[in-house]
Amino acid sequence: MYTENLEQNPPHFSEAEETTHFGFKTVAKSDKQKMVANVFHSVAGKYDLMNDLLSFGIHRLWKRFTIDCSGVRKGHKVLDLAGGTGDFSAKFSRIVGEAGEVILADINSSMLEVGREKLRNLGVVGNIHYVQANAEALPFPDNTFDCVIISFGLRNVTDKEKALRSMFRVLKPGGRLLVLEFSKPILDPLSKIYNFYSFNILPKIGEAVVNDGDSYRYLAESIRMHPAQNVLKTMMSEAGFEQVSYYNLSAGIVALHLGYKF
Repeated sequence: MYTENLEQNPPHFSEAEETTHFGFKTVAKSDKQKMVANVFHSVAGKYDLMNDLLSFGIHRLWKRFTIDCSGVRKGHKVLDLAGGTGDFSAKFSRIVGEAGEVILADINSSMLEVGREKLRNLGVVGNIHYVQANAEALPFPDNTFDCVIISFGLRNVTDKEKALRSMFRVLKPGGRLLVLEFSKPILDPLSKIYNFYSFNILPKIGEAVVNDGDSYRYLAESIRMHPAQNVLKTMMSEAGFEQVSYYNLSAGIVALHLGYKF
């Protein structure tokens, strides 16, 4: 759990120091990565359970739709970025088969270890590898992957534009990027209900289940700070992706963005 009290001890920045947001707080860019890491170290052990509880299981439908849109087939090489506990990696491992390869990459060592143990227990071995990696500087050669997917991870990246350019670089020509992420509800009544749930119910569930309401309060705040659908679409285009489009899922609570490298 992160316990730094930024309200009682407001941060001080030099004029030259770059800042970004950590939820609703302004922090030094150099500090955000460590602060996000603390959140996911705290929640890693019960991440899957909390996904089911907080989304009422609907996250499984969002992920199934994403796989259907991926175009992944036998022999492909897939990067599951910020892949966490490996839901997508398990599915893609079966799709690409022995001739293909899946890289489960995450910046957080706790999440990566939970994912590795989970997939081994499921018998997912052979064509899957694990890499601790920062999305902003992916440690792979140019034109490596047929598909890159980042699911519920982009909003936690400090420099999203840099990360999108890095994803573009490692994609093969003809490859596609899929970004599955919480977004902006398109129905005003739903947006009000969603806000109440996110800021009043979600942290209480986090406190009850993982003894960490602060981390889930940050997650709610990070969702609100994430770029809206059209803004992210523009960011992807500016990073080099073409034919960028998106699907609103659950009335925009989640959006799936797709872009291609030609």
